[in-house]
Amino acid sequence: MPAVVRATSDFFDQLTEDLLLLRVKAQQRFRPLSAEELNRRPSPSRWSAGQCLEHLNIVGGYYLPSIAKRIAKAQARGSKPTPTVKQGYFGGRFVNAMRTPASIKTYNTPQRYAPTGNRLPRTVAEVFSRQIDELLRLALLARQVNANAVLIPNAVFPLLLLRLADQLEFLVVHIQRHVAQAEAVLAGHVVGAKKSAA
Repeated sequence: MPAVVRATSDFFDQLTEDLLLLRVKAQQRFRPLSAEELNRRPSPSRWSAGQCLEHLNIVGGYYLPSIAKRIAKAQARGSKPTPTVKQGYFGGRFVNAMRTPASIKTYNTPQRYAPTGNRLPRTVAEVFSRQIDELLRLALLARQVNANAVLIPNAVFPLLLLRLADQLEFLVVHIQRHVAQAEAVLAGHVVGAKKSAA
């Protein structure tokens, strides 16, 4: 499969647009929910909406500081943006895997990134909203460096380094996947809302 090459400005414009839509959902759809609504599970084997958000918060808790640190290092080195963003081999595979609907393909979540409980407080939605804001800030900073050259360690395989652009795109697609899962749970649908759907 040939590497996907996109204009840097187009890539980050799309990423920002996707994040702004997620920010609206975080603010309007999830923050107003009661603790009962957040913790309602379709079945014992399926995550609640709150657990979907908690999973995203845990993953974000790993990646966001790592990305911020590496962008800061790139800025200190005088890194400048390139005209295009080129998708790496592993980055492309990870992003495409996350784009596959959960109704078609589920993934097992490593235990350390799984939700921590069954009775989550409403603050889980507030933390999620703040993480979307932080990701928007990091996407803005990433525009200003060479997003092909900054490398981010993978959460599951730390020796595997993904390009900053790939990592940001993966995070956005991963969030979209679990937001759709949470919305399906809230709507009473169970397709793609498996406990193990990473």
